[in-house]
Parts: sequence; structure tokens; C-alpha cells
Amino acid sequence: MDPQPRTRRYDPQRRSRIIESTLEVIAEHGVAGTTYRKIAEAAGVPLGSVSYHFASLEEVMGEAFTKLANATADGFEVAMGKARDEEEARAAVVRLIMGELLGDPRTMALSYELYALATRSPEIRRVTDAWMARSRAALGHFFDPETTIMLDALIEGLAIHRALSLSAMPRSTVEEAVARIVRCG
Repeated sequence: MDPQPRTRRYDPQRRSRIIESTLEVIAEHGVAGTTYRKIAEAAGVPLGSVSYHFASLEEVMGEAFTKLANATADGFEVAMGKARDEEEARAAVVRLIMGELLGDPRTMALSYELYALATRSPEIRRVTDAWMARSRAALGHFFDPETTIMLDALIEGLAIHRALSLSAMPRSTVEEAVARIVRCG
């Protein structure tokens, strides 16, 4: 008697669960400590499911980082979209830098992992490039193109300094930095 053929369990959320679990693994272990096995365990799927859905570890990390970048860019766009004029836009930029809108520790850690990986991978750099384009487009509703580029870099740079510094950066310093760039632009 032939054994009954195995039926595949229909799991339409498996791929997205793997992507979300990849972010969790990267947040906990960093890119260097991320493996197919850890992703599968976190997602609650068989190890073969990860390699079935993704051709390489870089591909699954790329999709996970794309999800992160899109979620962060969505938040950035919402924050900037609430501004009605340049003054409110400057205030939104300050809140972004101060971490009041997007600065949770998990997102910051994942962002730094993304930046580090992007320095070594042209494919992953496409993710950061698309993210920067969206940020600049949101800023571009209020500021000229050159000021937009400067503000985008300022947001990233000061957010990194704030996250890594052992002493808190005063809000007044952030406000003054934004004001100087906008005045000079």
C-alpha cells in the first residue's frame, strides 16, 4: 500500500512571518549573528521554509530591511505631513532627531545594522537609497533641494550621536542646528 502523499499546510502568512522574524533576530543578534536556523526558530517554521522562500540570507535580510525602511519612511512622512508650514516642519524635524517620533531603541539598532550592511552590499544600499529618497521627498514639501539634503543628513547624524552618546544632547542644540541649516539654505 502506498503511503498517503503528504499535503502541504497552507500558510499564507509564512513569508511575511519570516521577514518579521528576521528583523527580530537581527535586533537581538545583529546581522553577523543572523542565521537561517535562528530565523526559522523565531518564525516557528521548519528550517527549509526560509530557504524555500528566500534564495539567500542576504535576500531575506534585504526584504526585512526593506520592511523596516518602509515603516520608518511611512512614520517620517506622517510626521512631516502633519506640518502646515516651514515652522511646523522644523519642529517636526527636531522631534524626529530627538527620537520622539521614530527613535525607539529597536528601530535604532536595526537601522545601524542596516547602515553597516549597506556599506558592504550594493543590493542593500538600494534599500537605504530608497529610504533616503522618501525622507527627502517628505522634507522637500517645505525646504529647497539643497536644504533638504542637509536636513536629511542632519537627522541621521544627530540621531546617531544622541543614541550613542553617554550624555544627553540638549534639545536646544538640536533646535539650533536645524535653524542654522534652514537659515543658510
